[in-house]
Amino acid sequence: MSGAFPGLGTVINVVAVLLGAGLGMAVGHRLPDRTRSVVTDVLGLTTLLMAGLSAVSVTDRAFTSAVPTGAPVLIVLGSLLLGGIAGSLLRIEERLEGLAGAIQARLARRPRLLGLQEAGQGHEARERFIEGWLGASLLFCVGPLTILGSLSDGLGRGIEQLALKSVLDGFAAMAFASSFGVGVLLSAASVAVVQGTLTLLGVLLGSVLPEAHIAALTATGGLMLVGIALRLLRIREVPVGDLLPALVVAPLLTQLVIALS
Repeated sequence: MSGAFPGLGTVINVVAVLLGAGLGMAVGHRLPDRTRSVVTDVLGLTTLLMAGLSAVSVTDRAFTSAVPTGAPVLIVLGSLLLGGIAGSLLRIEERLEGLAGAIQARLARRPRLLGLQEAGQGHEARERFIEGWLGASLLFCVGPLTILGSLSDGLGRGIEQLALKSVLDGFAAMAFASSFGVGVLLSAASVAVVQGTLTLLGVLLGSVLPEAHIAALTATGGLMLVGIALRLLRIREVPVGDLLPALVVAPLLTQLVIALS
C-alpha cells in the first residue's frame, strides 16, 4: 500500500496517538486508583515484551555477519555506556524534566486538560507528566517499525509498517493516557518529529542506514525500553533520558567496528 505522499504513514500514526490519548484522558479520571495502577503494570509488562522483541535484533543475521563474533553485544554495551556518559554529562534527563515541568506548568492553568485532577501542583504531578511524555515518546519512537516504516514511507515503498504501528500506538496511547494524562498527548509531537525526520531522510538520501546499523540501533533502543518498563513497574528509576545519545552512538560504533574488522 503506497502512500499518497511521503509522510502519510506518519500523519496516520500521529492521528492514532492523538485519538487514543484523547480517549484515554476522557475516561482515565473516572477509573479508581487501583484500576489505573493495574493499567500501568500491564503497560510495564507490555513494554518489557516490546523491549525484548527489539533487543533480539542483536542476533540479526545482517548484524552478526557484518561484525566479528561476539561484537554485537559489545557494540550495544558500548553504545549504552558512551551514550549514557554523554547524556549524564549533558544532563539530558534533568533538562527534559525542566522542559516538561515548564510545559506542564502552563497546562496547569487548565486542569481539565490533565485528565487526572492533578492541577499542576507538586512534584508528583510533574513526575507523572514526565513519565507519560518520555515513556510514551520512547515507546512510540524506538523500534524497528519506527525506523524501517519511516524509511520505507520516504522511499515510496509503502506505509504498511507504519499503518500497523499506528494501530498498536493508538491502543497503547489510550492505556498510557488513562494513567498519565496529557503528557501522552504531547508524545504525538515526538512521533511527528522523529518519524518525519526519518521519512525526510529516506526521501533525500535513500536508504540512510544499512541493515546492520539499524539492527544495532534497534537492539540498543530495546534495552532502553527495558528501562522504561522498570520505571512503569516501579522497580527502579532508570534515567532513560540520559541514555538517548546511545541511539546515535550505536550506528556510528557499528560502522567503526566494521571499518576496523
